[in-house]
Parts: sequence; C-alpha cells; structure tokens
Amino acid sequence: MDTLESAVHELWARRGELSADDADARATVTAAIELLDSGRARVAEVDPAGEVVVHEWLREAILLLFLVSRVTTTELGPFEFADKIPLKRDYAAQGVRVVPGASARWGAFLEAGVILMPSYVNIGAHVGADTLVDTWATVGSCAQVGARVHLSGGVGVGGVLEPPNAVPVVVEDDALVGSRSMLTEGARVGQGAVLGAGTILTGSMPVIEAATGEQISRGRVPAWCVAVGASRRREFPGGEFFLPCVLVLRHLEVGERHDKAQLNQILRATGVVP
Repeated sequence: MDTLESAVHELWARRGELSADDADARATVTAAIELLDSGRARVAEVDPAGEVVVHEWLREAILLLFLVSRVTTTELGPFEFADKIPLKRDYAAQGVRVVPGASARWGAFLEAGVILMPSYVNIGAHVGADTLVDTWATVGSCAQVGARVHLSGGVGVGGVLEPPNAVPVVVEDDALVGSRSMLTEGARVGQGAVLGAGTILTGSMPVIEAATGEQISRGRVPAWCVAVGASRRREFPGGEFFLPCVLVLRHLEVGERHDKAQLNQILRATGVVP
C-alpha cells in the first residue's frame, strides 16, 4: 500500500498534466479507489487517542478519479444518467439491503447489514455494519459513519473533498441522528449520542452543557448523551441576535438505548417540546 500511496502523491503533484487518455494514471487511481470500495482502506478513522486521522492520499485519489475518467451514459428503463463514476454493485454478496430508489457510488464502502432506504451514499464514504440510512438521507463524500447508527429520514451528512486536510464528518457507533438534522464541515457525533430532529452541527458550532451553560466543545457532541439544536443570545453593534448552538440535555449510561417514546419523554421533561 505504501507504493500505491507514493504513486498517488506523484500523480497529484502533476495533476495539471493528467487526462482521461493516461491509462497508467487511471490504473493507479482505480487501484486506490478499489481499496475504498472494498473497505480495505478508508479516508479517515478515529485513532486510539480518539482523534480523527485523515489519509490525505486517498482523498487525492478520489479527486484524481474525476481527472482521468470520461463521462459515460447509463440507461435504466426511461432514466438516463451521465457521470464519470459508476454505481456500486453486488449488494447481495456483500450482505447489504438496498431499497429501490437508493444508490451508492463506487468507492463508497457499505459493511454487511447496512440498509439503504431511498437515499444516497457518495464516493469515499464508509458506513458501518447494521446501520440504517433512512429515506432521503444522504451520506456525503468521505463521511465516516459507524456501526448500528440510525440516520433518520432526511438527514444530511455533509461531504468533504476539499480543501486539503479538511476533516470529514464522523458519526460514531450506536448514534441516532434525528430527522432532518444536518452534519457538516468536520462535525463529530460521539458513540451512542442521540441528536434530536432538526439539529444542525458544524465543526465550529458551540456545544453547550444545559445543566451549567458551559461550552464543552466546538463541533463535537460527546458520547452517550441526548442533544438538540438551540440558540444563544449575542450582542453586536447592529443589535441583539440569536446564534445557533447544540445543547446537551442529558448524559446516558454507556450502552443505554432509547426508543422514540423515551426520547420524546426526555425532550418534554426539558421543555424542548410541549
């Protein structure tokens, strides 16, 4: 793999010279994307110290793929598609269930037990075992989603291919992300965390402890908690405004799971819903 990494870096350094006519470059890039597609490599992962490590050469390979590929037309019944990247195939052999209307691009990895309702998973994304990507949810390029996660209907997990060294969105194992939530720009959801519907989380957004008012992080929801979107008052020369934040309402026992009825009870107890 070290040899392939060096070859991709070399191609990236002279990317301005590349075209779809360069068969050798295309073979090198294809080999790197195959690693992503099979799960033998991933664009980013959490290291033993708990930090997100980005393997930049694999993201370079994805960007190079667009340079060395031609647009091809695919027809399916009355539908026509024109793209440079094919869709994934052989779902049954991989133990993945894909409902009509769902699609994933080649170069995304779906571990056994994943269920895709009508949804979309982009190249470079990694989705862990037994995760449900619910209706109209999207998993963006290079996003890292753990095992046994529920991405509820309409959730948007943002992608990141550029700029260099940007950190992808990471959703850790056993998390539940409520309907219509948006996770972008390096946001991170800790293991077992529950996000209420409509929560917006970016890599720079303040995450605040409801019990104390203390800001505990930017862009990172801690493990095993219930959190919701909120706002806080801020004074500016032009007036008083309310800026978005994420509020941690409650901390859970490690391994504690909540069904929707229990989550609604927590939200009512904290005054989030009537």
